[in-house]
Amino acid sequence: MFSAERKLLEFASEATARTRPALLLADSRGKQLSSDEFAATVGTLQDTGIQQLILAVGPADGWSATALGAATLTVSFGRITLPHELAAVVAAEQIYRALTIRAGHPYHSGH
Repeated sequence: MFSAERKLLEFASEATARTRPALLLADSRGKQLSSDEFAATVGTLQDTGIQQLILAVGPADGWSATALGAATLTVSFGRITLPHELAAVVAAEQIYRALTIRAGHPYHSGH
């Protein structure tokens, strides 16, 4: 967890992996994806050689224009308001679900 947006952006820009990390920002104004669509997005990032995926839940007042401009993709978990801790759990579960979909594991039943 990062205490400030600036620290997240610094981390993302200073990453030492072979490729620049993919920065996915969770924001109510982002693109709403089904779990299958999210898995396909993660798969596309993997297939293009991305080694690190950062999925960050936004601050209470939303992401700045700078952060939105730095994002690979801005996603929404729906129009409802979630506490940050719950949004982080949803984000983690969707990443897990995406990886199981990609692996053909039966965890995701298709609905």
